[in-house]
Amino acid sequence: MTHDSLLDRVGELAAAHPFVVALTGAGISAESGIPTFRGADGFWTQGSANHTPEEMATKACFLRDPETVWAWYLFRRSKCLAAKPNPAHHALVELERALDDRFALVTQNVDGLHRAAGSSHARIYEIHGSIARMRCSVECAGGAPRPLPESVDSVGEGPALSREQVEILHCRRCGAWMRPHVLWFDEYYTEANCRSDSALEVAGRADLLLVIGTTGATTLPAVIGETALRREIPIVDINPEAGVFARMAEQSRGGGHLALAAGEGVPAVVRRLIEGWGGGEAP
Repeated sequence: MTHDSLLDRVGELAAAHPFVVALTGAGISAESGIPTFRGADGFWTQGSANHTPEEMATKACFLRDPETVWAWYLFRRSKCLAAKPNPAHHALVELERALDDRFALVTQNVDGLHRAAGSSHARIYEIHGSIARMRCSVECAGGAPRPLPESVDSVGEGPALSREQVEILHCRRCGAWMRPHVLWFDEYYTEANCRSDSALEVAGRADLLLVIGTTGATTLPAVIGETALRREIPIVDINPEAGVFARMAEQSRGGGHLALAAGEGVPAVVRRLIEGWGGGEAP
């Protein structure tokens, strides 16, 4: 199916498929200048050692060396704070405004760009957490996730934290280290920290699944795609590269793969959907 024919099909789907779920991954944020997690910029240098994200982003590494893990996350946070939402983020906000409670956004990204663009708290499911938040590492009674204080300045490459940073990054209630409010490679999805059950529930009500900039390498997004395929709803995959979700989209009834970058593909799809609803009136 050509790009134009798939976009035409999206417009036709609008009236019949009013509940839309968008599933986003690192590809949507790469266009805002945030390096993909597995890219070369994801590595962390400590002395003469190069650490991979798969090594750093683990509970095991945090238990061994919390200061170095925090230094890495504060450096990553600085990249997120410097980035701005791109046209794909803004298009999803436009789609949410058109659909209201007939829209949900499930994201693997921890960078906060969807919120910065204007996506609402009520309709966003950050299944991998948020780099802007932290929680107690031993999950004490006062361990609910809370924002990282602005006084925790980002650090440059290196393992050292200041004494003030170390103090801020300890739980005020029990004295244990706080930890980034993110899902690590050696952890499981939970409802309490990832809203995983809620994300699956809302995805199970979708009439149209938009998949944007994700490879499907993690389990929960893959389950969402497989559920959509089993329910025989259209899947539209927007990604320059054809991967797992592209194959699912091509197999789905009425969907397909749009081989475009998110900044081009998402606004085009949203525009066709809104045109299909008569210029902005959601069904």
